Amino acid sequence: MLADSDTRWKWGALTARRIAPGARIDGLLLRGRATPTPRQLAEVGVEVDSLRETTGAAFVQQAADRSAYDVVVLACVGGAVQAMLHGMAHAARTAGGEGAEGAEGAAGKPGAVSRPVTLTGYVGVVYEKLADGLLLRHGADVVLANSRYDAERFRAVYEGAGADASCVTEGALPFLGGAPYEGPDAERPFTVVFAAQPSVPAGREDRAYLLRRAADHARAHPGREVLVKLRSRPGEHTTHIEEQPYQRLADRLPGGLPPNCRLVYGHMGDVLDRTDLLVTVSSTAALESLHRGIPTAVLTDLGVREALGNHHFLGSGCLASWDELDAGRLPSADAAWTARQGVLPGGPYERAFDGARERVARLAAHDRLPAIAPYYTPTTAPRYLPGVLTRYGFAADGAVLPGAAKAAAAGASSGVRAAVRGAVRDAARGAYRHGVQRVAPVIRRMGEL
Repeated sequence: MLADSDTRWKWGALTARRIAPGARIDGLLLRGRATPTPRQLAEVGVEVDSLRETTGAAFVQQAADRSAYDVVVLACVGGAVQAMLHGMAHAARTAGGEGAEGAEGAAGKPGAVSRPVTLTGYVGVVYEKLADGLLLRHGADVVLANSRYDAERFRAVYEGAGADASCVTEGALPFLGGAPYEGPDAERPFTVVFAAQPSVPAGREDRAYLLRRAADHARAHPGREVLVKLRSRPGEHTTHIEEQPYQRLADRLPGGLPPNCRLVYGHMGDVLDRTDLLVTVSSTAALESLHRGIPTAVLTDLGVREALGNHHFLGSGCLASWDELDAGRLPSADAAWTARQGVLPGGPYERAFDGARERVARLAAHDRLPAIAPYYTPTTAPRYLPGVLTRYGFAADGAVLPGAAKAAAAGASSGVRAAVRGAVRDAARGAYRHGVQRVAPVIRRMGEL
C-alpha cells in the first residue's frame, strides 16, 4: 500500500484490510512534503506488517512485477497515482515477458503481463476536480467509489471521455464504524465537536470566525463541552496545506477559549465515542458521524458553496448555522440521502466491500493481466501528461528519469549517509512548512496594502 499523506494512509491501509482480510500489508510512504510523522500514523491506529519511506522510482522498480506483491493499493493524490501507473506500465513493458512490448490480445487490448492488481480511490467526499482527479486515476484495475452516488458519477465521467468505465467498483469509506449513538450520556456533559479542516475555509478571518463561534457556543451553554478536533499539530502536514492553524488562532482569540472549550487531537473514532453533536464545514468526519447516527451539522455560516464543499450535503437535512445550533437545533439526516452516500446506520455496512473484494480476488487469481492502459497517454494529453509525470520523476513514456533513478539507488543505502539524508529531508520539510504557514501569509498581506 502506497500513501502520500496521513489521511490517505488511513484510507489505504483500511481499504487493504477490507478487500484482503488477513493478508500481509507492506506500508510504503511516498516521500514528499506531506509524508506523515510517526505521531500521525499512530493516531490512525492501523497496524501494517512493514513500514518504510520510498520514492516513486524505487516503488515502481519493486511493485511492477508480480513477484513482489499480488495487489497494490495506490492511496495517493491523482497525479501520483497516474505517475505510478505509467511507471509500472513501463517497467512491465521492459521486463521482457510475453506481451510486455504491447502485443495485441483479445478484442485489441494490450497483451498480458505479469503484474499486481492495482486499486485506487478517494479518501472521502469528492466535491471538486471530479473529472481531473478521476482521469488521473484511470488505468487502475479498480477505482473504488465510496458510495452508489459516487459510482454513478465516476462511470459518467469515464464514459463521457470515451474511457473504459469497467474499473469503477462501488464500495464505501473503509473507516466507518464504531458504536451507534444512543443519545446523551447522563454521566458526562453534552459534547459538541467541531471537526476542523486544514484548508476549508482557507482565509484567516473565516477560520477565526468559526473558532470564535465554537467558543461562543461554549459560553452560551456552560453545561456543554465543546471540542475543536484538529488533524495535525503545529509543524505537521496533512493532505492539504494549512496556512492558518487553529492553534495560533486560538492564541489570538479575544478572551481566549472558555474552560469548557478546548483543542483536541487523536483518532476521530475515539472522539466520536463521546460526541452528541458533530459540527463541520464539509469534513468527511460528517459521514463518520452520520454512520453512527450522531446529530450532524454542516455549517452554512460562510454560505453553501462549491469552494467549501458543503454543497455536497444538499438534501442531507444537515445544513445548519451556528445561530441555529446555539438555539438548540439538532439536525436529523435524511435516510435516503445517507443511503446513497454509502452511510448505513444500522445497515449492512460490511457487505459494501463484497464487490471490490470479489473483483480483486478474481483478478489476482490470474498469473498475467492486461497491460496497464491509462486514459492519459502522450497521444491523448501530449501537453498535460509529461508535466504530471515529471513531478514524480518519470518521463512521458513512464521511464524513470536519470536523476530520480540515482536518488532511488542512493535511498537504498544505510548508515551515516542515510541518517544525513533523513536529517536534510526533515530540515527541508520544516523550511517548507515555515514558508507556507509563516512567510506566505505575510507576503500576501503585504500585497494587499
